[in-house]
Amino acid sequence: MNVVVVESPAKAKTINKYLGSDYEVLASYGHIRDLPSKDGSVSPDHDFAMAWSVDGQSEKRIKDIIAALKEADTLILATDPDREGEAISWHISEELTRRKVLKDKNVQRVVFNEVTKKAIVDAFSQPRELNMELVEAYLARRALDYLFGFTLSPVLWRKLPGSKSAGRVQSVALRMICERESEIEKFKPQEYWSVEAKLQTEEDLSFTSRLTHLSGRKLDKFDLSNAAEAEKAADLLRGASSFGVTTVERKKAKRNPYAPFTTSTLQQEASRKLGFGASRTMRLAQNLYEGMDIGGETVGLITYMRTDGVSLSGDAIAASRNLISKMYGKDYLPANPRIYKSKAKNAQEAHEAVRPTDLSRLPRDLRGVLDQDSYRLYELIWNRTMASQMEAAVLDQVAVDIDVNQGEATLRANGSIMAFDGFMKIYQESRDDSKKGDDQDRRLPRMSEGDTLRREDVQADQHFTQPPPRFSEASLVKNLEELGIGRPSTYASIIQVLQDRSYVRLESKRFIPEDRGRIVTTFLENFFRRYVEYNFTADLENSLDDISAGSLDWKEVLREFWKAFDEKISGTKDLTITEVIETLDEELGLHFFPVEENNPDAPNPRQCPTCGDGRLGIKLGRTGGFIGCSNYPECRYTRPLGIAGEGGSEDDLHQPRELGPDETTGLMISLRKGPYGIYLQLGEGEDGKKPKRVAVPKGVAPADVSHEMAQGLISLPRDVGPHPDDGVMITAGIGRFGPFVKHGSTFKSLTKDDDVLFVGLNRAVALLAEAPKRGAATALKSLGKHPEDEAEINIYSGRYGPYVKWNKLNASLPKGREVDSFTLEEAVELLAKQAEKKGVKKKASARKTAAKKTTTKKAATKKAAPKKTAAKKTATKDDGAE
Repeated sequence: MNVVVVESPAKAKTINKYLGSDYEVLASYGHIRDLPSKDGSVSPDHDFAMAWSVDGQSEKRIKDIIAALKEADTLILATDPDREGEAISWHISEELTRRKVLKDKNVQRVVFNEVTKKAIVDAFSQPRELNMELVEAYLARRALDYLFGFTLSPVLWRKLPGSKSAGRVQSVALRMICERESEIEKFKPQEYWSVEAKLQTEEDLSFTSRLTHLSGRKLDKFDLSNAAEAEKAADLLRGASSFGVTTVERKKAKRNPYAPFTTSTLQQEASRKLGFGASRTMRLAQNLYEGMDIGGETVGLITYMRTDGVSLSGDAIAASRNLISKMYGKDYLPANPRIYKSKAKNAQEAHEAVRPTDLSRLPRDLRGVLDQDSYRLYELIWNRTMASQMEAAVLDQVAVDIDVNQGEATLRANGSIMAFDGFMKIYQESRDDSKKGDDQDRRLPRMSEGDTLRREDVQADQHFTQPPPRFSEASLVKNLEELGIGRPSTYASIIQVLQDRSYVRLESKRFIPEDRGRIVTTFLENFFRRYVEYNFTADLENSLDDISAGSLDWKEVLREFWKAFDEKISGTKDLTITEVIETLDEELGLHFFPVEENNPDAPNPRQCPTCGDGRLGIKLGRTGGFIGCSNYPECRYTRPLGIAGEGGSEDDLHQPRELGPDETTGLMISLRKGPYGIYLQLGEGEDGKKPKRVAVPKGVAPADVSHEMAQGLISLPRDVGPHPDDGVMITAGIGRFGPFVKHGSTFKSLTKDDDVLFVGLNRAVALLAEAPKRGAATALKSLGKHPEDEAEINIYSGRYGPYVKWNKLNASLPKGREVDSFTLEEAVELLAKQAEKKGVKKKASARKTAAKKTTTKKAATKKAAPKKTAAKKTATKDDGAE
């Protein structure tokens, strides 16, 4: 007999079907041991000894394993193939050894990159011992994170009241977000102008060109710096008598496909294409990896999703090439397989890229099997994997130079034509946040040197340089990875912790640091700068990689870190709150008290509005920071942290703020505050008619509403595109309950990750498919009959997730609980708790309920009777109904 241990019950269920009756597969439900959240769990004084503990739930799992081992000869540890999986196996082995359970037992370790029958059988035929180098890398990371957090956090609590905690990697990610916000605040937009001419060929085909040379001089970006200069150049073009093609440059450009997904690139693309957060992506990928029921067989649909590797196995490459040839033709199949190599250091532990376990399992085959989100993620992974082995796309790029009045000016037109779509037939990567579209995608009419052209229109346009964009989840993950900070498998939890601790908030898919987060970052940068530096954190990650590769001793890494860190912590004992306040006030002064440049009449933002001669500054109280007057206690003026008078919150918006004219009507768009929140108004209304008004979406700060955003919102509803099923136009708008998409009479609210101004046709169709159909709801799963009254208990999909329903009683499934594995017994217990919580009396039986209703009805039609008689009748009826 063999006992197999994996992390999750879903994985256990899948593997159990592939192994014979000689194997019993159990789940550890993740780690069975952890470091207690208290001082002393890691002891630097005792060579970094760690005190592990087992909680109540894990104790039950250990007892199940011990019971199974009584009849077994071998323990097989089959947890995930990375450091964390190796550590889980090590913990199990160590704890069972400590309890003297493994005496005379054979302990083996097996790893596999996909949950398929072939992979499982192959892995079990090649067992190995625990890889202690991976375990030591895990131990070093846990010790570093513990020592950093449990040593630095108390300093924060003492010296920076109201702050929460610090983390070795999360603090660096927070610094990155705060620094970007500071760049945006300090950014000074610079004006520049461009001039474009719309021209026509002899065949009356129009195209747009831009001014590149004036009077023989090439124009730089800022050479036309104001309206007068731009209009002068535009007038020259308007008065020109000749436009002729001087040169036509044509060249072919190839675009090669992207490598298959790693953990990081999967998170980035799922964020950009599907609107999924990192946590959501990893949760869905975990389910696809552990297995789904397909035709009565539970199979893993993708390979292991925590990986730095971009390589594909020989079998996967052969399968993809075979499919490409069959589905798309020989033209889309390159002569040789594409081989990708990881740039990540020590990526040998990461194995393959994230790919489908069986590429012949097409996404369309799983449409009725997977839920919508899982289907979309699987389709994304399938498309990326297939595209990675396809032929390159070929573009015909054209650049045309046009002479104006024999040398007075030069215009240029750029464009491209897709000569061969190649891999782009099934996959195009989303644009990065920082990359703007250009005119390379324009289509140009055919032209030749010497062609004469006609002027159709000339336009001078004003522009302003833009600050760097705030981080989205995708761009934050990309930057963290590029800097070598943390590891892709940890990014989801890092991002979640920053939000849970109210250090940052996510608005319009962008991270904005809260004032609490900025204060913590400023404190750490000034008093613990080394430990939030990008290079320091990245070097520690490299050290962990060296430990896992066996080239560095893990205890030496801890000793080196702790010696300097402990000295730094000790040096803060004499640090006073006054010093901290002065530092914060100096560093964050421009943020909380911005000065209006070039406006000598602007009020002093530091002047106290109550006493008039006091200076406002940052103060620290028991619950955190606030703005206060220097004349305290004589002057008790205070206000919460924040920037006064910039319209950053609803309270700051006292008067309508004009944003600019509407491009269609010319009426002014203004931002206003009403009894139900912030809204946009078009004009002032005429002839007694109410002006058009549109609510600003929840979560968008007034200060972030630009003229461009307002223009889009005031133009709602907008057409998204025709529905592929019936051609009826899908529209997007904002209604009483927030942003929505509409198809015919069907409405579906947008999620917090969707943008009403940019939601596309594919996303809209997917959302509408999830909209509840009119009539009775369809059960996701029938669990059986309730033991009390034989009424059916079913699982339904609700607005806030799946729930069980029995008669009129509903109860939400526990967070993270899978529908497929939820049992009738669990449902009965859950409903009982919900009934007790709501004070609902249990029904003994359906007949008993009916009898009570009959009794009540009859009693209401009779004259009042003595209480004893009425009670007797009721009791008799109840007895008869039993």
